[in-house]
Amino acid sequence: MATPSRQSAAAARRRAREQQILAATRQLFDESGVRDAQIDDIARAVGINRAIIYRHFSGKEELFALAVESYLEELKSRLEAAAATDAATTTDRLRAVVGAFVDYGLEYPAFVDCAQTLMRRPGPELLEQVSEGALFRLGRAISACLRTLKETLDEGIASGQFKDQDSVLAANYMYASGLGALQLARIGLLVKESSPGIPTISHVSGEQVREFLTDTAVALATGRSAA
Repeated sequence: MATPSRQSAAAARRRAREQQILAATRQLFDESGVRDAQIDDIARAVGINRAIIYRHFSGKEELFALAVESYLEELKSRLEAAAATDAATTTDRLRAVVGAFVDYGLEYPAFVDCAQTLMRRPGPELLEQVSEGALFRLGRAISACLRTLKETLDEGIASGQFKDQDSVLAANYMYASGLGALQLARIGLLVKESSPGIPTISHVSGEQVREFLTDTAVALATGRSAA
């Protein structure tokens, strides 16, 4: 029977291996994109057989979830720093927080891809492919980011600058819609009609998307139309 010290050492080695795999996954996502990332590539980067990855993770979906956790931990720090700025009004603070979210998404497009991939999965399907422990870690990371946004909204509601509303729903909506809009910034293209029935393409910049999302967040918070 293994002694407690041996069990502790084995657990430490397992955690270290998991961190190696997750770090390699994150690096591959950032360098090559999510769609091109393969389990064999991750295993090769760590110097292990792909079978070892499946001893630690249920599959690629679980790696997605825990890679998103890594991004969200960084994003949380960015949002907290933005909320702590010496803004003149709560509206300015909300703009800073949403702007920090957009800036992070523009800097790390793989975060947007990972997050959207997971959001497209029905709940029961995710539970089949991702362990409860991994989903708990992902949920905790998302809620930690949303907390900063919710607290900013609550502050504005309390001061009368924002309309009285469900700040949890508003924060979740801003997060989900923000991820969608960030895809526009990544593609850099808009579709419109040059004349009825005739489609044409125009360009959109990351800065335009940033301005749109911050204006939209303020409009949602205040109940007034975006200028």
